Amino acid sequence: MRSLALQVQQSFRRDPHAGDLYVFRGRRGDLCKILWHDGVGMSLYAKRLERGKYIWPSAVDGVIAISASQLACMLEAIDWRNPQATWRPTLAG
Repeated sequence: MRSLALQVQQSFRRDPHAGDLYVFRGRRGDLCKILWHDGVGMSLYAKRLERGKYIWPSAVDGVIAISASQLACMLEAIDWRNPQATWRPTLAG
């Protein structure tokens, strides 16, 4: 399996060390991974939704560009096309 940084470099022809965020969604739509290089090292953040799926824009050539507010909504499982809070856990544990 190829690493995400290598996929960014080879498939998308972009520099994974440039400081941009590269966001990947899992096949089922409930997993999101963010790859980011801060100038010191590479970071990988992952988040899996307990319910629902991430709302994902249509890709052109395998790549999409979204705003910071769209990313924030997506990570909170809010449909950025129509911002409304979705399911929220009621109990911890």
